Amino acid sequence: MSFNSLQAISPVDGRYRRQTADLAPFYSEAGLIRYRLLIEAEYFIALCRLGLPQLAGVNTDQFPKIRQAIYEQFTEADALRIKEIEQTTNHDVKAVEYFIKEKMDALGLSAFQEFVHFGLTSQDINNTATPLLVKEAHEKVVLPLLEEIVVALEKMADDWATIPMLARTHGQPASPTRLGKEIRVFSERLRQQMGLLKLIPFAAKFGGATGNLNAHHVAFPNTDWNAFADAFVRSLGLHRSHPTTQIEHYDHLAAYFDGLKRINTILIDFSRDIWTYVSMNYFRQKIKAGEVGSSAMPHKVNPIDFENAEGNLGIANALFEHLAAKLPISRLQRDLTDSTVLRNIGVPVAHTLIAMRSLQKGMGKLLLNEANLHADLENNWAVVAEAIQTILRREGYPKPYEALKELTRTNEEINATSIRNFIETLQVSDAIKTELKNITPQNYTGV
Repeated sequence: MSFNSLQAISPVDGRYRRQTADLAPFYSEAGLIRYRLLIEAEYFIALCRLGLPQLAGVNTDQFPKIRQAIYEQFTEADALRIKEIEQTTNHDVKAVEYFIKEKMDALGLSAFQEFVHFGLTSQDINNTATPLLVKEAHEKVVLPLLEEIVVALEKMADDWATIPMLARTHGQPASPTRLGKEIRVFSERLRQQMGLLKLIPFAAKFGGATGNLNAHHVAFPNTDWNAFADAFVRSLGLHRSHPTTQIEHYDHLAAYFDGLKRINTILIDFSRDIWTYVSMNYFRQKIKAGEVGSSAMPHKVNPIDFENAEGNLGIANALFEHLAAKLPISRLQRDLTDSTVLRNIGVPVAHTLIAMRSLQKGMGKLLLNEANLHADLENNWAVVAEAIQTILRREGYPKPYEALKELTRTNEEINATSIRNFIETLQVSDAIKTELKNITPQNYTGV
């Protein structure tokens, strides 16, 4: 099954294939097939362990062979065989069932093959395979990468903890802050959202054609099938949704997508702030030999990594928005609108991955231009007005806000000299004047 990325319709599998390849074992067609095989095989083994007399002939030492033959040693040839069967069945899950029965024949288990997919509907497989692949993709790919970004942010926050910086509220000069603190705002926001994300269970539907285990109960009425289904789903590391219709109601999956969307929104906010700091020359960017910043202007080194991240995060969030809004809605006991939508859940995750790797690259290029941060502070002495008027308030000085307002809103330049001259005019003690004169834009950075 050769694939040329130049023929890909989506950049996820084309231009950005290297950045998204880690998701292929989970979100690709082959990945979904393998997870379906896993659910079917483990379900058959669970039925054997249940003690049904019809399955007494399956020995426990055959379980490892069943796992190996069906999903542990799953190959591209197996995926192609299933797609070949699907050309006849025109049903993807039924093709998986027939493929497993072929494997059962090869294992000498033909007599038991009717207990493959026993009493199930295709959604018991799909709605268990999907949350499992999402869970494992999250734990093995998405979360570790996000953790790397947060750790990198925390290091930046530590490295720049004492660097004073002019703050800007409404785009205007405001009370100074510290660069490290502004970076830590983002790492802390991400930490909190990651914590909330961990509280969301990955939920599976496992209950037969309309969620009531009808077929199971009619065949073996003395078995507690709800207890069996609960234990089986739990053994996979998932939470069982119960009761359900024919399909999982996707509420937890929607919450997961909403959680990723909030994380992406924080990363968009970060991308835009860093882009702005680069434009203000607070940061320069490392130049890599051979790279071109602009096709027309040789001097430029554009902040393309942050722009790429912002664009991909936007696409991801648009899709997460649709998934979270659409999937929990299904007419009566089920309609098929979820089926085609579910096939796209890897797309926004892939765009998120592309964005996070762009952010990593961009963050690795940043070079602090501390002189420019200092110059910006020095050019905005008016920001110490808040400090002066607050101390004057403390001392009971009459109308301090109005006095500073008159000073700072004149057309005259506000600098260290004009501030000192203003302080000399105040009717306060020499000790207070000294205290006020010690305040600078560089040291007025709070706690």
